[in-house]
Amino acid sequence: MVHHIPLTKARINLGQIVRRANVNKERFVLEKDGIPVAGIVNMEDMEDILEMRDPEMQKQIDAGYQEYLRGETKDARQFLAELRGEYKKKQK
Repeated sequence: MVHHIPLTKARINLGQIVRRANVNKERFVLEKDGIPVAGIVNMEDMEDILEMRDPEMQKQIDAGYQEYLRGETKDARQFLAELRGEYKKKQK
């Protein structure tokens, strides 16, 4: 089921919308002034969308999932620190 929702209402209810997308497989179209600007879908749908648009993306998703299964994950704080470091390098 696809729900159309104003962006301001989505902002207020983001947690509930994400839960519904994940648990109930609902899809949401976010609108600004009645114009569709973005969507919220569950991760399975997102992977399907990315795969349809770019088969190389599916390879990246699969590789990432295999890393996850092998326990090759990073602490979020460490990952963010690495991203910030890369950003600072690019700014120089």
